[in-house]
Order: sequence, then structure tokens, then C-alpha cells
Amino acid sequence: MTHVIVLGNEKGGSGKSTAAMHVVVALLKSGHKVAAIDLDMRQRSLSRYIENRKNFSESKGKHLVFPVMPEVKPSTLDSREAARAEETANLTAALQGLEEVDFVVIDCPGADTHLSRLAHAHADSIVTPLNDSFVDFDLLARLDPETGKVVGPSLYSELVWSARKRRAMAGIPGGIDWVVMRNRLAATRARNKAEMGRKLEDLAGRIGFRLARGFGDRVIYRELFPMGLTLLDLGGADAPVRLSTMSHITARLEIRSLIATLKLPRHEAREAA
Repeated sequence: MTHVIVLGNEKGGSGKSTAAMHVVVALLKSGHKVAAIDLDMRQRSLSRYIENRKNFSESKGKHLVFPVMPEVKPSTLDSREAARAEETANLTAALQGLEEVDFVVIDCPGADTHLSRLAHAHADSIVTPLNDSFVDFDLLARLDPETGKVVGPSLYSELVWSARKRRAMAGIPGGIDWVVMRNRLAATRARNKAEMGRKLEDLAGRIGFRLARGFGDRVIYRELFPMGLTLLDLGGADAPVRLSTMSHITARLEIRSLIATLKLPRHEAREAA
């Protein structure tokens, strides 16, 4: 019954860790049991985010919600086949130990790794933050340089297709719901922004994902990282930091909109009750 949410994109700097942390806290604040797994073995952005959160909570004496955070170690074996087998066993063991958890949120690296592919195959939901740029779009689909038309899926789309195929072959019930979130959207209208929207809408039906509005390009997201806070931690009477502008309040609505777009079965049932 545990629902696995994978934050994935083979490009760094797309906002995966920020989105992962906000999804984790949103689910925790809704009363769910949540686990977080960081598979970015080099940057460890999600791990650092949660460490900063613990330090802030302890130093300021503020009560904050935290996920369970099992560690999945990468293999150090020289043999590629043996290393993959060990990493498969490590991730499988970590997931099997989380059977009492409602949601597992996995933050993947901005690269094609064996652990990342395994995580995608275990996913019930995949969330792909995508900066509003044709550089990022190129990971989803290839464009004809003359006509600008989509000519076929690209690297990351093929990875998701492979995960869906692997899940089906393994006999795991249910498919993978794939949501692409347009991230760091500028507030101003622009030709590139409108063209990206049209291309993504066309591509969504062709390769099977749903579109979600992501987070605006706001400095507040970067400012909260050193404290380990999210926008959902702000604003209440007992909040560790108060919301300061209408822009921050709007940003909170963006997060709630993303959670609603994911249509997580257990979460929707609890909200309805």
C-alpha cells in the first residue's frame, strides 16, 4: 500500500530537491507517515536540506515534522554486474523496510545511474521538474530544427518508458503516473513561455504524461534551504518564520496545487474524510 513518488530528471538544477522537500513536508503536515530517500550520492541536496532542518529545529527550539530517512548506499565493487546486483539489493531492502509508511519520496540525481533507473521502475508516481527552457525540453523530446516540430522522444522519456515496461514485465499492479511540472516560471508573458506550453501540451498526449504548474522563480525557495524550512512551515501563529509578502502566500498555493495535481489516492481519501 506504500505509494512511491520519484522526483526525476536527467538534468541538474531543475529543482528536484526543492520540490521533493516540499512534497515531503506537505504530506507530513497532512498526517501521513512519510519516508525520504536521497539517491544523489554526490550532491546529497535532499539530505542536506533535512540536516539543515534538524539543526534549525534544535538551535531554535522549534517543533518541525520530519520524514523517516533510510540510507541507500552505492556499491563500491569493481565489477559492473556485481555492483548493480548489490545496489538492487540495497534499494529493495530499504523499500521493504518501509511497509508501514504511507508515502516514499525519492530524490534522484541529475544523471542516468543504475539506482535512478531502479527507483523509476518502483515508482507509482514520477514527478519531473522542468525549467521553462528548450534546453530542458530536449531531455523529453527531440525537435526538428527547421520546423520546430517534435520528431521523437529523447533520453529521459525513454528512461520512463523503460521503467513502465520493466514494471509491467514484473507484474506489479497499476501503472506509473508521470507528471511534468513546469518549474521556475517567470511572471511575465513571453513568446518562449507560450511556445513551451504548446510543445509540452502536444508532447503530453504523445508520450503519456500530465502537466502541472510548478513553482515560480522566487528567491524565497533558495533562502529557506539553509534553515531547512519550506513555505508550508511558514505563516501560522506558531510558525518558526512568518510569511512576509503576498508573493510568499501565492507560492504556498503553488505547492498545494502540485499536491492536488498528483492525485495521490491515500492523500485524496484523507482530504475527503
